[in-house]
Amino acid sequence: MKNEHTILAVFEYSTEAQVVKSKLDSENIRTMLMDEKTIDSDPLLSQAIGGVKLLVHNDDLDKASIVYNEIRTYEKDNNGNAINCPNCNSQKILVAEAQRKTFFFMLFPFFESRKLICNDCKTVFK
Repeated sequence: MKNEHTILAVFEYSTEAQVVKSKLDSENIRTMLMDEKTIDSDPLLSQAIGGVKLLVHNDDLDKASIVYNEIRTYEKDNNGNAINCPNCNSQKILVAEAQRKTFFFMLFPFFESRKLICNDCKTVFK
């Protein structure tokens, strides 16, 4: 496994990872899960160890990324409608990682406003 696999996605629970892994396996993409059994035995450890990692063989990474981006769940507005990117009008919107640029937001990250990122053009917006 050394340097043959790359983490494609990280999931909080193994059931989520199993669904995506099954889809990738059906497309003849070589996959494996890491930390699945640990989290199954104690789900509270998920945050501590960084979740269940879905690993993809490096030769299949490009194909796996395309399939994963087609099936993943994207953000919706409060009414359940798709959100459009202001730059490219794509509906493939994800929650952006928190920036925590100031000391205040490092101590109190829940005060930082939620930002979204377009999975196609990588534009960050509110």
